[in-house]
Amino acid sequence: MMEKEVVLNQTHSRHPLLWLIIIFQFSLLFFSAFSAEITARFVLSSPSTFSHVFLLCFALFNAMKVIINNGIVEVTIEKPTGHLLGIKYNGIDNVLETKNDNDNRGYWDIVWDHDMYDKLATRHVIIITESDELVELSFTRVWNKTKDHDISAPVSVDKRYIVRRGVPGVYMYGIFKRRKYFPHTYIHQLRIVFKLKEDKFHFMALSDTQQRIMPRREDREHSHCQVLAYPEAVLLTNPINPKLKGEVDDKYQYSIESKDNKLHGWIADHDAVGFWIITPSDEFRTGGPHKQDLTSHVGPTALSMFVSNHYTGKDIAEFYKEGVAWKKAFGPVLIYLNSATFDHAHRYRKSLWKDAKKRLSKEIKSWPYSFAASKDYPHADHRGEVSGQLQVRDKYVSFLLLHLIHLVFPKLIFALFSRLRYLHKQLMKAKSAFVGLAAPGRAGSWQTEGKGYQFWTQTDRAGHFSIKNVRRGKYNLYAWVHGFIGNYKLDRNVSVHPGHKKNLGTLIYDPPRSGPTLWEIGIPDRTAAEFFIPDPNPTFVNSILNHEGEKFRQYGLWDRYSDTYPHHDLVFKVGASNYSRDWFFAHVPRRTGNDTKATTWKIKFRLQEVKKSGKYTLQMALAAANFAEVQVRINTPDGSPHFTTNRIGYDNAVARHGIHGLYRLYSINVPGKGLRGGNNTIFLTQTRCKDEFMAVMYDYIRLEGPAV
Repeated sequence: MMEKEVVLNQTHSRHPLLWLIIIFQFSLLFFSAFSAEITARFVLSSPSTFSHVFLLCFALFNAMKVIINNGIVEVTIEKPTGHLLGIKYNGIDNVLETKNDNDNRGYWDIVWDHDMYDKLATRHVIIITESDELVELSFTRVWNKTKDHDISAPVSVDKRYIVRRGVPGVYMYGIFKRRKYFPHTYIHQLRIVFKLKEDKFHFMALSDTQQRIMPRREDREHSHCQVLAYPEAVLLTNPINPKLKGEVDDKYQYSIESKDNKLHGWIADHDAVGFWIITPSDEFRTGGPHKQDLTSHVGPTALSMFVSNHYTGKDIAEFYKEGVAWKKAFGPVLIYLNSATFDHAHRYRKSLWKDAKKRLSKEIKSWPYSFAASKDYPHADHRGEVSGQLQVRDKYVSFLLLHLIHLVFPKLIFALFSRLRYLHKQLMKAKSAFVGLAAPGRAGSWQTEGKGYQFWTQTDRAGHFSIKNVRRGKYNLYAWVHGFIGNYKLDRNVSVHPGHKKNLGTLIYDPPRSGPTLWEIGIPDRTAAEFFIPDPNPTFVNSILNHEGEKFRQYGLWDRYSDTYPHHDLVFKVGASNYSRDWFFAHVPRRTGNDTKATTWKIKFRLQEVKKSGKYTLQMALAAANFAEVQVRINTPDGSPHFTTNRIGYDNAVARHGIHGLYRLYSINVPGKGLRGGNNTIFLTQTRCKDEFMAVMYDYIRLEGPAV
């Protein structure tokens, strides 16, 4: 419920107002006969007034546009381009920036092939639905090889707008289609962009903790800021709001994982009005639940991201081959507006945010929507459900107690393991595991899958899962389990049919394991969040990231490695060091003046006894990699490496303030003859050092003994 002292206002139309609108429209009918260009206007009646939709045509400034009005919001769309020109709400004539051109207010855009850019202007508009409950419009463009080759992205577009009675906002979704004869192309980015009124929307909200007054667009101009290591990051030196002086602004600091990127937006303080993007499902996004992407940033700009290579680079599927047809629906998303009573203590901000969260919950419960008319957007009765239970079978115990026994009683440990062989038959419940359906591929391929739909959920405490509202199709079932390395994939396809519920029964995940754990560093959670994250340089702070869980998004943390280790590289001593304090979150090059050089980290450990004929295994899980190469050497810092990853990764997670990018796992065979009883050292060298962002993040490292 809203706080009593703050009242949310959602002004509905009254009888006199509607009569005035109707009289005004009929009075304009006469003039429409003299206009060569016609505007269509739809007025959705309030529930308490008329029972049908009035469709009236009239001339307006000789401009081609469509206006939809439900008595709460008035949505204006350019005809036939489909660009969103304006949203009128609660006394604000237009929440979008009217100083901008028509194609720079609310628009879809796509980046394709070699950074070619297209705002997807359409050529035709038709009425899909007109009733007393809603209006749905379709703006289309069919790609034509003669007209569009090398000018617009080779994809046909159907942009949809829906305005519903009683809903203060507009739903938007799009259907994108490629026929077999379309030329091959790369699609790097697809999104909807909203440029809000610059003199009104200054307060941004991304989560319960990430909220603040933002810099202005002018603050990022050269006279007001200093550009840092790359153009997106600036230090505010002379901002319009002096309270922001000395802060860093970078749009990548506001990125959020797809599973959490459901609500963000802006507040116009003077009007106590909120503008929100609500995304009730992420089934149409690329890269699975953990892919990070942009949200809102200085402008004021709000984004609905559907496709991008942020935090993945070109490893994600971007190539669309000639001869292969493709079609996908993105959205719907809801552009939601709300208002509250102004107060000087800014309590309305909290109320607007709480109301937006409440609306998000309502939209999630309503998904999939029953009112979207496209046949490419199936309703609930045309979707299926997949359920089951996931359990984990790990062959060996890796508890700290056994490690301590190994250190104190080295001969006893092997006898103990031989007595515990029965443990491989015991199953552990996969609590809070991520389980999902995605396009068929290899285990873990979902994180680079970009063309199809994905459906994810988390298991309960007993490992049970239910994936609901799945589109018809053939999928693989994938999973990963917190606390265990590797990727799970069911060894058969899963076919989903409308209205059917499929129970897969109990599924067993055998994570990669060659032998008992001798030591481990970190937590297998696909991030570097558990490792040491330094405080930012006081010169480069963004105050929206003051909470501990968001510290990794502060600017310049890569430079803190050289500050933390000014004379030598990191040394980790198993049994003495603490990974949350002594293992830096990113393996980056060392800064030496204006240059950077490769760095070698050492892991020092003792083995009381070594089986020279045995096979040991180093499990090395990476949370991110960007133009990096990790070379592994055993007990010698020089010479040919025992193992190398070769050059890997494009995710740029360090520069873009991510705590992870793409997950990789390497199971490295270590012959016993390369180890020795007593002291040992593993050398990890990140060899690539052309710039400071060539780096890896480790997720987890474990040395396993020979199989028992």
